[in-house]
Amino acid sequence: QVSLAGSPPHQHDLELLVYYGDPTAVSAVVEKGDPGAPPGSLLRDPMVLVMLAPSIPAAVPGQHQSGEFIFLLNTTFLEHAQVPPQSRDQDGDSLLFLLKSLPLGCYFNIYCYEETSVGIYPQSVEYTQDNLTEAMRRIPSTGSSLGDSNLLETLRSVYSTPRPHRHPRQLFIFMAGLPPDKEAIAAEVCRHRNSHRCFSFCFSEDSAALAMALAKETGGEAAYVSSDSSMSLVVLKCLKQALKPAAEGVSLSWTLPRGLEVEVLGGTPQSIFQGQHSLLYAQIHGQAQDTTVAKGVMTLQYSLDGQDVTYTIEFPLCPQGDGRLAGHRLAARCLLKRLLPEAVSGSGEEPRHRAVEISLTSGIICPFTSYAGVRTPQRVTWYQRPLALLPPRQSLIPCQIVELRGSRISSCCPKSIWVPPGWLTAVRASWLALRQLTRGIAALPQRGAFSKACKPPPPFFTSLKYVDPMEFGLCSSILWRWCPEAAAKCQELVALQNADGSWALSSGLASVLEVDEDEIKGKMPDEVMEPSIWATVLAVTWL
Repeated sequence: QVSLAGSPPHQHDLELLVYYGDPTAVSAVVEKGDPGAPPGSLLRDPMVLVMLAPSIPAAVPGQHQSGEFIFLLNTTFLEHAQVPPQSRDQDGDSLLFLLKSLPLGCYFNIYCYEETSVGIYPQSVEYTQDNLTEAMRRIPSTGSSLGDSNLLETLRSVYSTPRPHRHPRQLFIFMAGLPPDKEAIAAEVCRHRNSHRCFSFCFSEDSAALAMALAKETGGEAAYVSSDSSMSLVVLKCLKQALKPAAEGVSLSWTLPRGLEVEVLGGTPQSIFQGQHSLLYAQIHGQAQDTTVAKGVMTLQYSLDGQDVTYTIEFPLCPQGDGRLAGHRLAARCLLKRLLPEAVSGSGEEPRHRAVEISLTSGIICPFTSYAGVRTPQRVTWYQRPLALLPPRQSLIPCQIVELRGSRISSCCPKSIWVPPGWLTAVRASWLALRQLTRGIAALPQRGAFSKACKPPPPFFTSLKYVDPMEFGLCSSILWRWCPEAAAKCQELVALQNADGSWALSSGLASVLEVDEDEIKGKMPDEVMEPSIWATVLAVTWL
């Protein structure tokens, strides 16, 4: 209960910020039902409010990274991401940075929805150098006739493919305009909300509401890419969020006296990501045969970094309550929110009838019900319960537009990059310090891939796997505006990077670094047995 010391502001919105007392917690609170409510209704039986926010530590260097990343690309994104090199701008980096930023050990696939809803691969494949190279080759050119009309079929195709074991699924959806079947798209995503989360990007204001609804329903994020925004910055910011570790294989089990059973309304999510709070509502049905048992037990199980974790929570079977049924009404709001996309999509009468029933029982308004007032000569009477409205008002959950803009600089920036003479010699002289940073690089084996010789970088390193995506995206945006030649060089260097984060010692690398290849080989420290390690140190130093 919240009370205000004074009157609310008249011409301004009142914003109430509510924070969790414990950011990581697993709890179960039981609220008694209303004995006077109709049998079988939402308000009749006790309700269990379940909070799932387990402690998920940040990933550390060397920790295995999992995840399935599926990209649904549209024509606008491909136009920015696949323009000719001589006319590229800051958004031409987006697709390159996005794919190069994925961690080893994950799975990925790309869908360019047009006449076909089939992905580049029949199903997601492991992120390796060969698969990445083949994916870049298969992405269609911008000359194809692409559009948003087949997004629904593409989503159905994605959901029909098997998900790799213990790899949480995350979708990156790009939309140029508002699809004509937006209600069906929202309903399809909502049906699979527990098996994945969406990061949606829109390039027009008319599709912003749909993008926000898809992200909100699945626990992801949405962004509106305006004409003066840096797409790379927007996309990499969401990718940084998507790379956080997650609890996988989430399951709930209940121990109750004989005669009682639990129904989890809306199901249980398969994954819980770091920093995510998952609120579930479970209703207890039936009559206990053994009235001496006063407590029930909820058991949460999940897998984290290959280890099984178990939480056990006890809760009373004789709950108390103040009669307001706040928990039941929260559950009603949650159910209505999940029913609405299917109800307004025209997928049948059952979702609409169910929504009206919950609204009339709980007193929570929905697009198919409304409060009504009757004016009489004596007084105005307001019905305290919603009344059903026909025909239904076709509207989705109100959404707001999130607009991310690239930073501007007013100070003067150089028009070209100046590389100090002898920088290669300086790097070689600093090799001893660099060796300490790379944790004993001299002791690395002579043979074997770079990914086996060195521990993989932390998961929050993306876009080149060595720098923060926000910083790199901002720098890239600045470079394209003030120093296109340097930005093009940077992009060439990123294109040469392997999937495991390394660079090969090649003539292409020497060309980008503007150093003779023989000089690079001649100044390679004696203790370096793998040329790719020396090439990687030079590339990262140059960046």
